[in-house]
Parts: sequence; structure tokens; C-alpha cells
Amino acid sequence: MNLWWRLLRRWIALMRPRPASLWDDVAVSFIVTPTDLDVLGHMNNGRYLTLMDLGRYELLKRSGWWERLAERGWAAVVAGQTITYRKELRLGQRFDLHTRVLGFDERWCYLEHRFVVGETVHAHAVVRGRFVRRAGGTVEVDELERAVGGFPAHLRIAPWMSDWTHHTRSPVS
Repeated sequence: MNLWWRLLRRWIALMRPRPASLWDDVAVSFIVTPTDLDVLGHMNNGRYLTLMDLGRYELLKRSGWWERLAERGWAAVVAGQTITYRKELRLGQRFDLHTRVLGFDERWCYLEHRFVVGETVHAHAVVRGRFVRRAGGTVEVDELERAVGGFPAHLRIAPWMSDWTHHTRSPVS
């Protein structure tokens, strides 16, 4: 994470967070700064991925799950992501980053991130993540489901997400 000032700002803002459910779509507002830009003058593609860390932090903090994960010795990690850039973000432009849980399969948690200006989606990402134990090992999805009191019935992952998961094995073992 190389956005220390933004992280500090979010940390201060989240000392008294607006409550949210883990299943809500949460939004955080940003402005494109000079350090976000690439040589073409728009937000660098890698910056989107870094800001998504702050979106996930926002969701976990506002829902109270940041602390609950820490109490259990668990942490959330990203295992894969795919992003589509639809429209550039320029210096000084305000945008909202929306983050929400899409669903689960037998191994993974899937989240969505949308970079939005007004009603226009500028970038859309899907992230595949897991929960790990700080002492080592992974948290199985059924254990996570028990910990959160069950998954809402409306959560669904699209078939392409399972295909993406099962067809993107690392060539390095």
C-alpha cells in the first residue's frame, strides 16, 4: 500500500464510521491527485488496484468486520483480480469507489469495485480473495459463513467467475 496519506485520512474518518452491513455497497469519495497520474495524464492503471485496497478496508471497517477478523487472527488477502477500464479519470476529477461482496464459492470470496463519476462507471473490477490465519493456513468458506451468521441468499457469483477461478492456476508450483 503506497497511499499513506489517503490511508491515514480513511483511518481517521473511520474512527467513528457510518455503520454498514458487510453485505452493503459502500462508497468512498476520492479526487485524482498528481501522484495518481501516468505519463498520459490520466490515472495510472495500477492506482485503481491500490485504491481498491482502501475500498475493501472501508467495507470491513464500517461493517465492524475489520476488528472481528483481527480478534480471530484472520486477515483478508487478494488472490486474483480482473479490471475493465471504460473511461479515464483526469487530474482533479472527483469519483466514488463502490465496493460490495458479490458472493462465495467453495473456496473464494468475490468482491466488486466500481469507479463512478455521477452515473458513469469509469472502471469495473472483480476481486477474488481468501481469508487466512495469521498463524498460518486458510479459513474455509464454511467457517467464514458460520462466523458471519450465514450468507445472504441474494449473493450470487456469475458462472464466468468460477471458470476464471478454475482456469487460472499458477504455472509455478
